[in-house]
Amino acid sequence: MWPYHPDLLAKPVPRYTSFPTAAEFGPLDPQAYRRALETAGGDISLYLHIPFCEKICFYCGCNTGAAGKRQRLESYLAALHAEIKTVASILPAGARVRRISFGGGSPNAIAPVEFVRLVDALTVAFQVSDPVWSIELDPRTLSEAWGQVLGKVGVTRASLGVQTFAPHCQRAIGREQDEDLIMRSVDILREAGVESLNFDLMYGLPGQSEDDLIDSLHRTRVLGADRVALFGYAHVPHIVPRQRMIPAENLPGQEARFRIASLGYTYFVTHGYTPVGFDHFARPGGDPLAMAALQGGLRRNFQGFTDDPAPVLIGLGASAISSFPELLAQNEKNSGRYRMLASQEKLAVTRGAKRSPEDRWRGEIIEQLLCQGRAYIGTRLATELAEDIERFVARGLADMDNGWLTIVPDGLPYARTIAALFDPYRAVARTKFSSAI
Repeated sequence: MWPYHPDLLAKPVPRYTSFPTAAEFGPLDPQAYRRALETAGGDISLYLHIPFCEKICFYCGCNTGAAGKRQRLESYLAALHAEIKTVASILPAGARVRRISFGGGSPNAIAPVEFVRLVDALTVAFQVSDPVWSIELDPRTLSEAWGQVLGKVGVTRASLGVQTFAPHCQRAIGREQDEDLIMRSVDILREAGVESLNFDLMYGLPGQSEDDLIDSLHRTRVLGADRVALFGYAHVPHIVPRQRMIPAENLPGQEARFRIASLGYTYFVTHGYTPVGFDHFARPGGDPLAMAALQGGLRRNFQGFTDDPAPVLIGLGASAISSFPELLAQNEKNSGRYRMLASQEKLAVTRGAKRSPEDRWRGEIIEQLLCQGRAYIGTRLATELAEDIERFVARGLADMDNGWLTIVPDGLPYARTIAALFDPYRAVARTKFSSAI
């Protein structure tokens, strides 16, 4: 069990899937995005956002809506096809697409044939070079037809939204799916050729006991998940109104969250998984994420921890975020306004942040701390932050040596809090984030 220091975890902090974080985004001229696209040579990655789900869960903070209104869904897909053509026409000829990810929402809220049409559109519009295909899936709506399509496309990485196997926790968060359904989904994906299968799990759920969590972890391991993302439920009903369906009094306190998160980490590392940061795990022996964690190639982007080395990620779809070395650009969040912009063959970017040299430097430090557990911070930052860093060093959670800051094993649960020391925006930002654990 890790040492528990509640005062060091009291301040909510970002998950740092980018720096600056989306909390710092402001209005952005689409021409800045155009200029970034025009110079984006070499390997790039694509992310397509499908902001629809067949069923909306109470806990979910994603930008998603119900897929029941067929006309709205078809209108969105038409706009997405238009954006694909617009963005691809701007990229230079030397830009090669090596990875393509579909997320949401739930990409399988659309029909399999609609997914195939998107795949065809991408391969026609972009210079696609033997890409790695990945997709997020809702097991409740995963059909045999979807499995056949994924196999034909060549999707080798998939993530299932499992969250928990405990029926009472499922009811509390509005996501009921029994174990047989999960097993059937695993069989469909394995038969389709998925080699790296991730389970999304959650701790800190209403009414969730330690035994509930351990049982879910055990079932996850037995079902053969290659990767696991064990997220702490972030209760932010002031930001996500649907979370008001989850009474706050049924949620565990910070100490209980810390204890249950520690149990999760201990379970996986003692059952053969390689830890990837604090809350992700991968089976060694070939999984690219495990190899990246062990060999120092782990990175962080809007999908979380990744082995993707591409310096450019282009987001397509409403609210999707693109990342360039000197720019972060987010598409219009509102689905209706996004459809209007994209269908008129306009770039749909409305918000973002230009990354100054200082931002890029601090962002690299934050990424290295979260991915490698160690970063060179230099004399200036070591001096400026000496008092804050000492709070962690004095308690045996970190070490400082010749400008190098290292998070020691006992400090792993505090990694995001330590990383936040290098984020100057946190001193003045009013945005509320989730708990550090």
